[in-house]
Amino acid sequence: MRDFMDLVDLENHPLAEKYPVRLPVWWCRTGDSGPHPDVEGSTGKTIVLRFEKTFGRIERIFAKLMRAPKELRRPLLDKNSVLWELCNGQRTFAEICKHMNATFHEEVSPVVHRTHAGIQVFVGLNVMRVVNSPESVEWNTQPGIVPQGQDLPYEVTFDADVDVRDGD
Repeated sequence: MRDFMDLVDLENHPLAEKYPVRLPVWWCRTGDSGPHPDVEGSTGKTIVLRFEKTFGRIERIFAKLMRAPKELRRPLLDKNSVLWELCNGQRTFAEICKHMNATFHEEVSPVVHRTHAGIQVFVGLNVMRVVNSPESVEWNTQPGIVPQGQDLPYEVTFDADVDVRDGD
């Protein structure tokens, strides 16, 4: 009964028929598979986002002296990793909520609110956008791709699964 109650107002949500989609950012899967929906592109593995660090003039000097890394790695928690995989621009917000609810049950209750909040965090980090239709996605959302304008090395020093799967 609780699962149904969480989804009652889903069709009235302003994003219900919108398509959350990843923006160009280097990402990969790593680790063991955890809970995930049985849909294309969803593995339940931890998602790691990589960003090139940009330094100001003085920061660059200190970074060089301190041998600071030239990239920032951001591993996502389990539920955000599944959310990231589901947001491929081919599923509506409503479909994503249903998959999250079926996978995590009361852990993501209320699912509509929690899924919306997760997507808003990704939008705020400038790694995701919400579009009106899948046809408006004109960029690559697959793992292991260095975005235009970033100078990340192609080789990584950790176990990174960048294999493209159906649904990526």
